[in-house]
Amino acid sequence: MWRHTALALALSVSLGGVAMAQSTTGSIFGQAPAASGETVVATGTSGQSREVAVDSSGRYQISNLPVGVYTVSLKKDGAVIDSRKDVALSPGAGASVSFAAAAGAAGATSLGAVTVQANALPSIDVSSVNSSTVITAADLQKLPVGRNAESIALLAPGTASGSGFFNGPGNHSLVSFGGSSVTENAYYVNGYNTGEPYKNLGGFQLPYGAIDQQETLTGGYNAKYGRSDGGVINQIGKRGTNEWHFGGQVAWQPRFLEGNPVNNYYGHPTVPASTSQVNYAYETPSLPGTLHQFRNDNKEWETIYSAYLGGPLIKDKLFMFLAGETTKTQSNNVEVAASHLVQYNTDKNTKFYGKLDWNITDSNILELTALKNEQRTGAGSTYKFDYTTLKAGAFSTANDVTKDNSQFYLAHFTSYITDAATLSVLYGKGKFQNPTIYGNQSPLPFISRPQNENPAFLPPGTGTFGINNAQTNTSWSSNNATNGTHGLRADFDYKLGTHDLAVGIDNMTYSAQNQGPNQQNPFNPSLNYYWRYISHTTVQQREIGWQTSMRTTQKAYYLQDDWQVMPNLLLDIGVRNDHFTNYNDRGTAFVDLKNQWEPRIGASWDVNGDSSFKVYGNVGRYYLALPDNAAERAANVSTYLTTNYNYTGVDANGVPTGLTPQGPTTSPDGEKGAPKDPQQVTARNLKAEYLDEFILGFDKKLNDSWNYGAKAMWRDLKTAIDDECSAYKLGAKAAKMGLDPSAYSDSIYGASYCRLINPGLTNNLLIKSNDGTQSHLIPMTQQDWGYQQGVKRKVGSLNLYMEHPFDGKWQARIDYTFTRGFGNTEGQVRSDFGQADVSKTEDWDSWQLMDGSNGELANVRKHQIRVRGAYQITPEWLVSGTLLEQSGYPKECLGYYGTGGSGAAYYGPGHSGDPSGYNNYGSGNYHWCNGVRYPAGTIGHTPWTTQLNLGVHYSPAFADHKLGINLDVFNALNGQKALQTDPAGNSSYNRTTNTLNINNSYGDGIFFQQPRTVRLSLTYDY
Repeated sequence: MWRHTALALALSVSLGGVAMAQSTTGSIFGQAPAASGETVVATGTSGQSREVAVDSSGRYQISNLPVGVYTVSLKKDGAVIDSRKDVALSPGAGASVSFAAAAGAAGATSLGAVTVQANALPSIDVSSVNSSTVITAADLQKLPVGRNAESIALLAPGTASGSGFFNGPGNHSLVSFGGSSVTENAYYVNGYNTGEPYKNLGGFQLPYGAIDQQETLTGGYNAKYGRSDGGVINQIGKRGTNEWHFGGQVAWQPRFLEGNPVNNYYGHPTVPASTSQVNYAYETPSLPGTLHQFRNDNKEWETIYSAYLGGPLIKDKLFMFLAGETTKTQSNNVEVAASHLVQYNTDKNTKFYGKLDWNITDSNILELTALKNEQRTGAGSTYKFDYTTLKAGAFSTANDVTKDNSQFYLAHFTSYITDAATLSVLYGKGKFQNPTIYGNQSPLPFISRPQNENPAFLPPGTGTFGINNAQTNTSWSSNNATNGTHGLRADFDYKLGTHDLAVGIDNMTYSAQNQGPNQQNPFNPSLNYYWRYISHTTVQQREIGWQTSMRTTQKAYYLQDDWQVMPNLLLDIGVRNDHFTNYNDRGTAFVDLKNQWEPRIGASWDVNGDSSFKVYGNVGRYYLALPDNAAERAANVSTYLTTNYNYTGVDANGVPTGLTPQGPTTSPDGEKGAPKDPQQVTARNLKAEYLDEFILGFDKKLNDSWNYGAKAMWRDLKTAIDDECSAYKLGAKAAKMGLDPSAYSDSIYGASYCRLINPGLTNNLLIKSNDGTQSHLIPMTQQDWGYQQGVKRKVGSLNLYMEHPFDGKWQARIDYTFTRGFGNTEGQVRSDFGQADVSKTEDWDSWQLMDGSNGELANVRKHQIRVRGAYQITPEWLVSGTLLEQSGYPKECLGYYGTGGSGAAYYGPGHSGDPSGYNNYGSGNYHWCNGVRYPAGTIGHTPWTTQLNLGVHYSPAFADHKLGINLDVFNALNGQKALQTDPAGNSSYNRTTNTLNINNSYGDGIFFQQPRTVRLSLTYDY
């Protein structure tokens, strides 16, 4: 009875200052025999100390403690009665430490003998309503995990690897949370947003050895945090303690121990027979069964050096921690047969992390953090490759080297004003430089799809794939490309009875300069185009360029109440208001989204009152801002011109000769280099992207060793932002309203040709007369655009788990996750063919592009099984493993629109949706193939994949277990299944012969599981 009552009472004050998601703090709470002069003090290994009084009912709580390890002591009149060591705090969690009278003591108020009750960290944390997975530094030492935040995040249920088309800083593959796209996540280090600032593709992260804890949040966080409708990766770095520690590691992933990557052969592509009279044929009938890409030699090997040093500069007052890591990666890349090139690359990534902690007083703490990341990718050379002999040939060009340098500086001040009031202020600043050093200085134009060159114009012996040249760039970026961020958040927390009240602001600013491609070749200033062979008779000249600058501000304030309604029932109630503003290259706002109210309500029920059984739920709304990249092409000056030619020859560099224009130069999106009116590029009533999330789950102790539980989640995307490019539809609505479209043609068909809208909602678009004297708002409904439905992305999941926490001997956890997702949009990007134009994808450009789009979602895996565990065989030997087995990616077949019957129908409406235009999507990105509609997933999925990682760790006693010799094997079974396949079913359409060609590589693998690799490492920790 006493234990139940103590824990239940402790819960009534256990939630003060417990923050979610980006939190860097936790709390300690519990019960002690009530007596006058009684206090509890928590002392951290970094010297900070907090002491609070035990109230008249025997309760105490210490809130907003920095994550770390503490000693908790019970005092009577200043004398320590008893203490508990090694109490570890996780972000956003509560640790229960209770003191009770020992057996035989004279009553509950006797302090002559006490014993510590409960665990340092309860097996079921009833003080939290969020959905998070915390991996500690101790876990990372045991488990065979990739050395990046994304690999750690994949240990959490509800996550999936994103498409190989998208990589973040460090060239890491990205992660999808709950079916959302990979740009909808947030990254934090020590409480500051370190997301990649331009497109929000990934984020900058700590050196692996500097990670103290990583919290992967998959849903349910409270109103203090926002700007993500995917997930959150929250890293907390290590800090100095009162003892000096240092160490280092050398890790080696040798080439000779890597499995041979599988070769990729052209399959026998089949798409449904047309229901019309349109003929179809393979692009080149001889290709099926021939070698598409020689991959056997495409291996990667690397060496990693890391070191750290931490300790007291002034004992109990001032502490430091420094960590550095450098990774050198070498790789070969034989390109596809059409390119007949091989690249030899050397990448280098260096990270630095430094932290100072100053305990100004017991009530005031200052933390300073510096994080630096310098990445250089692509250094090396490109050579010709002979697909007959499978050998490298003559030197072609030096590779382009891309740099990605970032620096972050953070200051975090915490003041414990009273036992009830806490103030936290965090200010951070980030600087980013991403220049490209062009090793390839070819003055020639790029040649796209040389395999489509007319064989009659090529010298004998040219081969199947035509003539190419040494140019590997379609565009160029500025060496002055930079990004910057700065942010301020302030939180004030006050405990009032059974309420823990919090209020705060959360502001971020992003700026970008000289971002995007420059259309002019610096080594041939007269060249601002490249050639794309469409067919044996047609070649297209493409001129592109939209290098530009922009700025974004994101401001928010919140109110939060953690209310202990009853001793075992917590309500987590909050509301957040976000304000997002995007500015164009001239500093004028083109998106200004205000008063975005986000209610969040969570509940936690400690069913038995002893932390053995928790039932919890959560309902919340989450808004997502547009990154800086939204201005690129949409609101800023941009150029994208195409001209089709007939040609009569191909020279020795693959350049077409004998050119005759087939028609005038056009722009698929009206991008002709003219400025854009910020009032016309977006709907005047535009709303931010947001989703509603619903969670219901339970956690329960099976016995003293095992926990189990289940969680159901439902996510419903309510509003999205994307661009439409059906200008003629806007003109038709203007005419319907009695306006003469020709009098407004400059506005309707001019520079602001593609506009940002909320698909499915009524969008008020501004048009102005050609003479500038009149303007009108045109309300464009879903029916006006011709869309069959509005935005749809619905994802439901059920996760079941069992866990055995580490008991000094072994630990294990198994999860099974069943997920179903369906809709007509992935989110801000397109994974099927790698379109990273954030919120400016080809989705919604015309109603024809959305016809057949309603299907399975790219980032949903129907079945997932996760297992992780470690077993300490002896004090010297430990074995560990992780397993991820999952069902496949939904296949697609993209092609030309319609059921056929005429060239215009198959060639399809242009990007504008104008029936008189030509298709401008290359091989045709409609959800149709050869006259048959093909929603994603209706033609099956890629195979199930199994990723088994194994580790063996030896820590010899003769070195006092400070030396570690480690062997980690990744993808031990060497499975190399295709993770994604080529979705382009049709390669081209010949209007003369009325023939629709089938893409030879349709259905072939694009990305594969990485072959088995082995990592050997030697560590020393003192």
